[in-house]
Amino acid sequence: MKVKKIPMRMCVGCGEMKEKRDLVRVIKTPDDEILLDPTGKKSGRGAYLCRSMECFENAQKGRKLERAFSCKVDAAVYEELKNELQREMAKLADNMP
Repeated sequence: MKVKKIPMRMCVGCGEMKEKRDLVRVIKTPDDEILLDPTGKKSGRGAYLCRSMECFENAQKGRKLERAFSCKVDAAVYEELKNELQREMAKLADNMP
């Protein structure tokens, strides 16, 4: 039986290569809107973050999302992404046995 290749992506916060399913995708839509993409299937330019507040804060402090998307990211957008990430992490924690 053929072994499936596992897609790897780099976290913009910590710079580690991890499996795609372990990361959360942040996208810049064609309308220049920056959103969290929990499904990983929305269209747009993507960047990946670990599901941890530490990596999110590193990305915010180092302006790594701005570099990945080649545009300015407002503080309000960072706050919205932070809230969505916290909700996503809480959902995952609830589903754990």
